[in-house]
Amino acid sequence: MKYCAHCGAEIYDEAAICTKCGCAVDGIRSPYVNSPSNNYNTLAIVGFVLSFFSAVIGLVLSIIAYKQVKNSGERGRELAIAGIIIGAIETAIIVLYVVIIVGIYLTVLFSVVA
Repeated sequence: MKYCAHCGAEIYDEAAICTKCGCAVDGIRSPYVNSPSNNYNTLAIVGFVLSFFSAVIGLVLSIIAYKQVKNSGERGRELAIAGIIIGAIETAIIVLYVVIIVGIYLTVLFSVVA
């Protein structure tokens, strides 16, 4: 038995592909294995940039990009995570602001009526 250089799983000596992670063994390249790319995921970049201008849209796009990067092996995982964090914080601030404004409005409304 030998071990996969990528994930460390135990594999058979005659195996060409690791059954756990799907990586090629001994330099044999399988057409079914996702190869890591040097390209950035475009959606991760767009989600990160939009998280500064439109928090909810940036948050949604960054979540989608994170899932794509995880499956495709493209670069941009850090951008997607940053977009998720920034979008989530901005969304929470907006929701808190709306709750405070509605609370103030209702307080003033009911104090004037009473």
